Amino acid sequence: MNKVLSWADLSKFEIDDIDRVNGINNSYSNLRLFGHSEKEVDLTLFRDRHSWCPYCQKIWLWLEFKRIPYKVKKINMYCYGQKEKWYLNKVSSGKLPAIDLNGEIITESDNIISLLENEYGTLGSSLLSNDIREARILEREIFRSWCNWLCRKSFSYLDESFSKNKFKESIQKFEKILSSSKTGFIDSQINDSDKIEPGTGDIIFIPYIERMNASLSYYKGFNLRNNYPHIDRWLSLLENLSPYRGTQGDFHTHSHDLPPQMGGCFKDVNDQQILLSNLIDVGEGLGKSEFNQAVDLDYYAKFALKRVLKHKDNIINANPYEKDLFDQSLRSALTYMITSEINKVPDKAVMSINYLKNRISVPRDMPVISARLLRQSLNKIGSPNVNSKTDKIPVTHRYDQDPSKFKLNQRS
Repeated sequence: MNKVLSWADLSKFEIDDIDRVNGINNSYSNLRLFGHSEKEVDLTLFRDRHSWCPYCQKIWLWLEFKRIPYKVKKINMYCYGQKEKWYLNKVSSGKLPAIDLNGEIITESDNIISLLENEYGTLGSSLLSNDIREARILEREIFRSWCNWLCRKSFSYLDESFSKNKFKESIQKFEKILSSSKTGFIDSQINDSDKIEPGTGDIIFIPYIERMNASLSYYKGFNLRNNYPHIDRWLSLLENLSPYRGTQGDFHTHSHDLPPQMGGCFKDVNDQQILLSNLIDVGEGLGKSEFNQAVDLDYYAKFALKRVLKHKDNIINANPYEKDLFDQSLRSALTYMITSEINKVPDKAVMSINYLKNRISVPRDMPVISARLLRQSLNKIGSPNVNSKTDKIPVTHRYDQDPSKFKLNQRS
């Protein structure tokens, strides 16, 4: 491993940090201004620290597309850590998301959007309009059919087929709505730059369609985007917009953060399910099914490098396996990601490599493509066939992602 770059050498490839306050949407910001003064900010969004909460994502997206200045306070979800006491003093239920607008605390995402509309105007159609009301009903129908298929154990082929067909009936209604849209969105609106963007009607659907896309591939071998071209187009349009990309999770993150949130996810073991879940688990990703945009891979590789360099001490200290070997292994993976120079590591280093690979969380840590490149680089210097047996991801909780273990703070 003589060709493995040192931390000092790796830092020479580091790119400049993004403008977290006025630049593109990102999961690290604690303040978003959109060119306003901080004195003008009277809104605080409380969202989950790991960016796993779908309802937090809904409000986050609404604020970003509406370009409302806001502060961010990040709170633990019960499935991965203790709820902060100061937050429980504000919101006794501990519910997320919540907002503080001029001293008034509001919970429940629909209530929050209604209040935001009253304060700042609508984003496309109003949440209370007839069109949006129908969209909200359909979104809940799709959600229920997805839950029944994903989260209820089937005891026969007929049972599994029935749940699958009910989901397909529901999602086909969404496909039909999108097929008649000239813009590709449900509720398109024109932003200040005369660009077409999604409105509230779209934002209602985004969080769970994103999670369905991931979970059905992993647990059922069902490729949502291949089966529904207009949903694929809709997702592709969203992926071309930086406000959405800043919130987007990847298949690996969602496949493993959903079980403790949903009360369990059940596999329909078939050839396609085995293939897709393996590609997700080893970190190869599912290509355009996961993210359908042409991107600058060099930039996203260096973005991943920057994020690792920022947190490398905590990453190394939190890893329970072979810390000395892990330091070398991590540098070896980063060396490959930046220079394409392969330096294999010993098999006994695979446990530490896999531990990290299983805990890269998108978008908390880095964007989808950056995470994919980092995981692929970790595979390249190790033996991916070994790792599935050396580190298991919990399914009833995710205390392995407890922020206290990683010393994460508001400035992550």
